[in-house]
Amino acid sequence: MSDWPPKPQNEPIIPKQNGPEWQILEKAVLASVEEQRRSRRWGIFFKTLTFIYLLFIIVLMGKGCSTSKEGSAVSSSSAHLAVVDIIGTIDASSNQSVNSEDTNKALKRAFEASNSKAVALNINSPGGSPVQSDEIWQEIRYLKKQHPDKKVYAVIGDMGASGAYYIASAADEIIVNPSSLVGSIGVIMPNYGITGLAQKLGIEDRTLTAGTNKDILSMTKPIDPAQKQHIQSVLDNVHTHFITAVKEGRGKRLKSNDPAIFSGLFWTGDQAIQLGVADRSGNITSLMRELNLDNKVDYTIERNPLQSILGRMGAQIGQGVSESIAQEVQTRQSAKLQ
Repeated sequence: MSDWPPKPQNEPIIPKQNGPEWQILEKAVLASVEEQRRSRRWGIFFKTLTFIYLLFIIVLMGKGCSTSKEGSAVSSSSAHLAVVDIIGTIDASSNQSVNSEDTNKALKRAFEASNSKAVALNINSPGGSPVQSDEIWQEIRYLKKQHPDKKVYAVIGDMGASGAYYIASAADEIIVNPSSLVGSIGVIMPNYGITGLAQKLGIEDRTLTAGTNKDILSMTKPIDPAQKQHIQSVLDNVHTHFITAVKEGRGKRLKSNDPAIFSGLFWTGDQAIQLGVADRSGNITSLMRELNLDNKVDYTIERNPLQSILGRMGAQIGQGVSESIAQEVQTRQSAKLQ
């Protein structure tokens, strides 16, 4: 107990900021900061080097391995059936979907190939964007006029519905499997109302708008009759475009004037043939036999398979570099504050 309270001579000695002890401590801290900075720089360097190395390997693999689909390896110097896939959702926003830009490029190449004797649309799609479908439909019609000697066949597999059927209607013939699902000539805009649920949960809609109709079809408000009427007129207008395209494409091959054909109903391949919505049953193989062609060439344009991989790798490397830079800036600021 003799050491309590502490006597002045027992108190810890704090070096003065201008003293030699403080200078030694400051040098040690700065040396540690500099060492961390060097470590980060080397880390960034090795990450970048690894990225370049992987990029080089992937490019070599991309060149060494064919990314073509079945049939694309067949030389286009011989007579063949030109095939363009319409497989999956029709949508411009996704790398995995059918879009008008790539499809129209493929169609142009298929028509312009000197040894393609006919063009087959290989369809297996539930539909999608009416805009993308119409752009493809228009391009098919245009290319048919430019190359009147080449017929276009729409060959529907499991499904050719909605926007996919929109595209198919531009063909000279629609070929289906007896069990294919065909049709669905209509337009839909999904919407849900959760007004009652929001009230029960105590959720308050605080949406602000400039324009009385900017919150049209709000899920948390009762639907306004005038807004509903306007949206219905928009859907009806798009539906009219769809109907006009089908009638123009199919012409007198439609065997019925029943409005139900354009009501959004779909049918099996057999039923579609009876209505004139399709022409006959078959597939790509049987079509090749009918045309006396032994070869087919797939002109479908696929997105670069390296695109998504490199994009993800680049994003990860970029994120790592940005985090390292941010940490270095914070370290420098901390050193200055000390």
